[in-house]
Amino acid sequence: MLLLTGEYQHVIDGKGRVLISNKLRNQVDADEHGSNFYLVLGANGILCLYPERYFEQIVLAIAPETNPPDETVTFERISFALASKVELDAQGRLLLNEKLRKRAGLKNHITLVGVRDHIELWNNKNWEQYLADNMAQYQKQMSQARQIVLQKHSQETLTFEEETK
Repeated sequence: MLLLTGEYQHVIDGKGRVLISNKLRNQVDADEHGSNFYLVLGANGILCLYPERYFEQIVLAIAPETNPPDETVTFERISFALASKVELDAQGRLLLNEKLRKRAGLKNHITLVGVRDHIELWNNKNWEQYLADNMAQYQKQMSQARQIVLQKHSQETLTFEEETK
C-alpha cells in the first residue's frame, strides 16, 4: 500500500529545481511503484507528483465504457497533456518548468506534502492558509476516525473473549 506522509519546506532554485526530500522518496517502494514520477496538475490546481505505476493505474481507471465518450475524451486529453513523466536527478531534485509553475501558482518557497498516494507542491503561504482554514474539520474527522477504530477494537476484544470461554 502506498502511504506518503509529512510536510517538507523547500526552495525552488534559480534553475527551477526543487529537492524531493529523502524522507518522501524513501516512502515509495520503487519495485512496486516505479522509480520515476509523473508531474500532474491535479485537483484544485495543485501540482502533484505521482509514482509512475500508480499514476498509470489512475488514468487507466477511467474506462471509456463507463463514461460518456465526450467526458472520456476530455479527461484523456487534459490528463495526458498536463502530465509529464519526470526523473529526479542524482541529488533528488525535480525540474519544474515555468509553464507548470505558473499554472500551479508556485513561487520560490514551497511545501511538499505527502498525501497518501502522491506528493503535492504548495506555496508555503497557501499551505499554511489551507491548514488554518481546515484544521477544525480535520480535528473533528480525526476524532471520529479514532472512535470508530476504538469501537472496532473493543468489539473484536469482546468477540475474542467470548470465543475463548
